[in-house]
Parts: sequence; structure tokens; C-alpha cells
Amino acid sequence: MVIIDLMASTMGAVMGFLAFLVIGGLTGVFALAFYPRERKARPKAEKFLIAALIGLLSALASSYVGQFAGLFQSGQVLEWLSAIAASCLVGCLYAAVNN
Repeated sequence: MVIIDLMASTMGAVMGFLAFLVIGGLTGVFALAFYPRERKARPKAEKFLIAALIGLLSALASSYVGQFAGLFQSGQVLEWLSAIAASCLVGCLYAAVNN
């Protein structure tokens, strides 16, 4: 029983990280790709990777800060919404600064 509980909790943490990787990475890249501005050239792959990393970190940070503040628990819908909103906001800020 202990092994099953340990495996379930570990799998939940890994699945949460993978979900935030997808959410944060996609919103960061979409913010960079669809931010309205004039472009002189297409963004390079480095900028997309940095945007995805920034989106991932902001999604993780919003999740942990919200849990620490007691606003929600892991796996609740509010956690997902805060992760999406934070990664979109930070991705747009990165796109705005990185002309």
C-alpha cells in the first residue's frame, strides 16, 4: 500500500509538471508569435525557447504562490486558470519588451 501511495503521489507531481510545461510553453510561444507589432524578421528559435521557458516558470510560480497563500489546492480549476493567466501575462510582457 505504501508503494502504491508513493507512486500515485509521484505520478501526480510529474503529471502536474508536464501539464504546466505544456500550458506555460504554449502560452509563452503563442504570446511571442501573435503579439501585435511590426516585425522586421521572423523570431529565431532561441526566442521561442526563452518564451516557452518563461511561460513554464510563470505557470509554476503562480501555482506555488497560490497554494502557499491558501487560495487553492493542487489540481483545482483556479490553479489552472491562474497558471494560464500568469503565463499569458508574462509572455505578453516578454513579447512587448523583446521587439
